[in-house]
Amino acid sequence: KSLAEIYIDAALVLVPAYNAGKYIPELVNRLRQFVCSENLLFVNDGSSDNTLELLKQHNVNHISFPQNRGKGAALMAGFQYAIENNYRSVLTIDADLQHLPEEIPRFYALDDGRRVIIGTRKMDLRIMPFDRWLTNNLTSMIISVFSTQRVRDSQSGFRLIPTWLLSAIQLKTVGYDFESEMLFKAGAVGCPVSE
Repeated sequence: KSLAEIYIDAALVLVPAYNAGKYIPELVNRLRQFVCSENLLFVNDGSSDNTLELLKQHNVNHISFPQNRGKGAALMAGFQYAIENNYRSVLTIDADLQHLPEEIPRFYALDDGRRVIIGTRKMDLRIMPFDRWLTNNLTSMIISVFSTQRVRDSQSGFRLIPTWLLSAIQLKTVGYDFESEMLFKAGAVGCPVSE
């Protein structure tokens, strides 16, 4: 059996994509090593490049917005799809290949349907601009305090989220602050967060 067949019921793998055409062919090929086609969903967030054409060419399940609405809106559309189709969890991964599809089995192995699991990045000033490093560290510290659990990378978009949590909380932001809002609200309803 392929890894995709072994993990067929693990989670919906959700990829928000905005002008990601140059990454789509490689990303789809790498994702399909670990995710069966039925459990893979892209949300084309009003891209002005060839993202939509490539998704169609590669026969990838997708939702497409006519205009750019923001990453949070793209994620919410995918979350709604996951809830409507009775997935236990949603694994979000960015379209620009900064997250390694080869790490997906590590998320699957920890998926118990009860907690958020964050793919924490190395916070290294040698590879991350100072302003982003500072913002991420401050935000992570604030979220850790308010959610009463240690969160080292609050801005990581590589995360596994149980659908019960998505049904239990109301998310309102549509930009990149979406990830932080989710962690605040997960803490408020007592959902554990792991890395």
